[in-house]
Amino acid sequence: MFYGSLFWEYLKNYAKTRLTYRADFWIEVLSDLLFQGLNLIFILVVFAHTDSLGGWSQAEVVFVYGYFMIPYGIHGCFFDLWGFSERYIVKGEMDRILTRPAHNLFQVLLENMNPPSLIGSAAGLVIMAVSWLQLDLAVQALDLLMLAVLTLGSTLVYFGLYTALTAIAFYTDAPTGILPLLYNIQNYGRYPVGIYNRTIRFLLTWIIPFAFVGVYPASYFLDRPEEGAASLALLTPLIGLAFAAAGLLIWNHGVKRYRGAGS
Repeated sequence: MFYGSLFWEYLKNYAKTRLTYRADFWIEVLSDLLFQGLNLIFILVVFAHTDSLGGWSQAEVVFVYGYFMIPYGIHGCFFDLWGFSERYIVKGEMDRILTRPAHNLFQVLLENMNPPSLIGSAAGLVIMAVSWLQLDLAVQALDLLMLAVLTLGSTLVYFGLYTALTAIAFYTDAPTGILPLLYNIQNYGRYPVGIYNRTIRFLLTWIIPFAFVGVYPASYFLDRPEEGAASLALLTPLIGLAFAAAGLLIWNHGVKRYRGAGS
């Protein structure tokens, strides 16, 4: 109840702030949609020069991209830690966070909520629906439940990886520059892993598992047995839980090492 009420109060404060600057809100929404639209256009341009990508059709790759946008948007809304080092470590705002009764990570996440990112998730659902019709896939009652479960698992993968690497800021006073690199790597997860060599496939599956935020869970709905949908897609929730737990452990350990901004 305490954390639920805290979330609601932060959400109300966010809404009040955004209503004061409505033009900025809609500009942010539009810029996010334009960015996602450019990524989609890139996929269409690629298929203007080829009939398939690693054995995947245009509709299938677009379907994967639509799924990729859903957990990405949820992560951007509720779990965005971009700029944490500069704001909370360098400028000392972590000292303020640690004087409050709620868990420090929860407070940081609430202060950085970005609901416009959910527009991207909604656009991803639309892209999936259109591709679903193009591929003439069967619709089953279980699909909606599996979409929710797989999306949760993919979102936890994001949360775990970014939380763990953000926590590096507790061990060093200088920004590491790892997060921009990770941001670029995550885009590999929206393409069929079969187009990469064995080393990259292993990296995207077990080390930095961004294949579980796009192609693997999306394969479940596409019913591609050659891609291991039955075994790998269903591992998404477990992979998500494992990396989320690891991310929290690294964060909590980093907080214990934090000694304040000093003077």
